[in-house]
Amino acid sequence: MSVIRKLQRQLTQKERTAVEITQAYLDRLQALEPKLHSFLAVTADKALAQAQQVDSAIAAGEALSPLAGIPIALKDNLCTKGIRTTCASKILEGFIPPYESTVTQRLADAGAIFLGKTNMDEFAMGSSTENSAYQLTANPWDTTRVPGGSSGGSAAAVAADQAPISLGSDTGGSIRQPAAYCGVVGMKPTYGLVSRYGLVAFASSLDQIGPFSRTVEDAAILLGAIAGHDTKDSTSLNVKIPDYTQHLKTDLKGKRIGLIKETFGEGLDGDVAQAMEAAIEQMKDLGAKIVEISCPNFKYGLPTYYIIAPSEASSNLARYDGVRYGQRAETDNLLSMYKQTRAEGFGAEVKRRIMIGTYALSAGYYDAYYLQAQKVRTLIKQDFEAAFKDVDVLLTPTVPSTAFKAGDKVNDPLSMYLSDLMTITVNLAGLPGISLPCGFDESGLPIGMQLIGNALREDTLFEVASAYEQATPWHEKMPQV
Repeated sequence: MSVIRKLQRQLTQKERTAVEITQAYLDRLQALEPKLHSFLAVTADKALAQAQQVDSAIAAGEALSPLAGIPIALKDNLCTKGIRTTCASKILEGFIPPYESTVTQRLADAGAIFLGKTNMDEFAMGSSTENSAYQLTANPWDTTRVPGGSSGGSAAAVAADQAPISLGSDTGGSIRQPAAYCGVVGMKPTYGLVSRYGLVAFASSLDQIGPFSRTVEDAAILLGAIAGHDTKDSTSLNVKIPDYTQHLKTDLKGKRIGLIKETFGEGLDGDVAQAMEAAIEQMKDLGAKIVEISCPNFKYGLPTYYIIAPSEASSNLARYDGVRYGQRAETDNLLSMYKQTRAEGFGAEVKRRIMIGTYALSAGYYDAYYLQAQKVRTLIKQDFEAAFKDVDVLLTPTVPSTAFKAGDKVNDPLSMYLSDLMTITVNLAGLPGISLPCGFDESGLPIGMQLIGNALREDTLFEVASAYEQATPWHEKMPQV
């Protein structure tokens, strides 16, 4: 059952106050934090003040929005006015934004309650949250394992019920991959559906903000609240936002689901393959027609992404120079101040990506790398366009295997990058994708299934995801932290 609906019913029927609900989440959050380290900052005073406002509105008989009184955790790359925003980087240590991001403003206007800022890979660069400059977040299902990344703190917080819902950002799988590792629902919307104003940029043509939740319905409610046109973001789409909760169905009659055959071969863990087979059978039982689809350029997603994303990162991260905001190294001249600030402020993975991107954009290499990657990106997009002529939704595993042990891949960046194999192409094509739980491996770790929709067809994704979720027990299982 929707956690948001349950909490809101308790509020409207006056079984609990918003302050009581908020305090209960703050207590659980603090009790689990020594084990999980999901949060970089807990904003208890702000949360209780916001809850008090909701209680006053209820007492005055005002109509409530669906998110009024609902606590939420925010990834630490979303600018929050007056609240420290670090992107888990030393270079932004102590940075307090003077403005609010569009999504957090919309949530505040809707009466949502901000519990705090969650841990992440530095500047959202990573797949395990091990690249945070501050702490290592644990997977609630097995604290020796990673929660995924880069939105690992947001995924772990929802999985462990430190927060009922949270926000993350997804540049190459940073919502869907940790959602799979932590056994929750995570959605990356169509590029441009949610404003990026106030999201600290990693790769501007790929970044998108999206929800984490325990159920598909909660993701639909949260997306509805943050989606919509924003004049402050030039890439924001001016489209009507439907009520996504009206598209939640219990059967899949008439739906055509395409299996991307390139994602079901070599390299797929046995337990994951089994869980996917069972999920496909369940879809058939619900009335869906299953079609095998080929996306021949899918395999080029990884190299294409790791040219385009670092190139955009190299450009975006040039602003961190010790002059305007953030950390500054004290040296005797301007050039050494630039060098020293960036050397001390950025971690190894961020430096690696800046160097890759700067190289790919440099004179003599731009055509061979960046331009070539943009051409391949177009081919990947065309593969998806052709596929959606035949099917409503595409299906893949979210990740080839379940969560790995912390430290296992730290010295092997290529192996780390491979965990985004299934998710990257969705960002390159600007499409919506959702990961939802579809089983467990023999060690009791969650397995995620990814559904990919056509541009702006989040309604269809929610329809298929909801029907599957309601027919299976996976979303009801909770880790024993």
